Amino acid sequence: MSEHYFSPTSGTDDSRHPLRVRLAGAERDLVSARGVFSGAGLDKATAVLLDRLDVLPAVPEGARIVDVGCGWGPIALSAALLHPASEVWAVDVSERARELTAENARRLGLSTVRVVSPEEVPAQLTAEVIWSNPPIRIGKEALHELLMDWSARLTPEGWMALVVGRNLGADPLAAWLAGQLPSRPVRKAASAKGFRILEVGPEHG
Repeated sequence: MSEHYFSPTSGTDDSRHPLRVRLAGAERDLVSARGVFSGAGLDKATAVLLDRLDVLPAVPEGARIVDVGCGWGPIALSAALLHPASEVWAVDVSERARELTAENARRLGLSTVRVVSPEEVPAQLTAEVIWSNPPIRIGKEALHELLMDWSARLTPEGWMALVVGRNLGADPLAAWLAGQLPSRPVRKAASAKGFRILEVGPEHG
């Protein structure tokens, strides 16, 4: 393939297709398209993250939640459904992914979801919570830069949860994060179906 789901634009047919998926405890009628990550449904990694939110810290009332690499929106939409008082930012380099997330948010009546490209993220934006199925396949260097950029936006009491395949380097990534972020605890919060949920916790008090 000459393009990937992390390309800014896609040359494939962008016609929408219906997508019925279970998010936040209920079946949702959404839309998706070709040329976006897991366009045919909920991918296994994201499903693991959303199924095991119970192992993560509680989301404070009104917290700002960021989904880095939103795709068609399952994480951002779930965040907005589960935490209606929160401001949710859905970020993706793919224009098509952003269009789908915005359309799905409208379908669900979620006015708290803000969909932006990385370039549109305000320089001063901070987050209490980051949930992400990060784009591992962009390469180690680009992934490390992405995670450092976003971890720097966490408030001191904020935390980040990443779902990563064990065979895609979850354990080495956890060790690297721990080395890069000595003021924050890094732990493996859960493992399921070949994936790990890595938690970068609040700064040590």
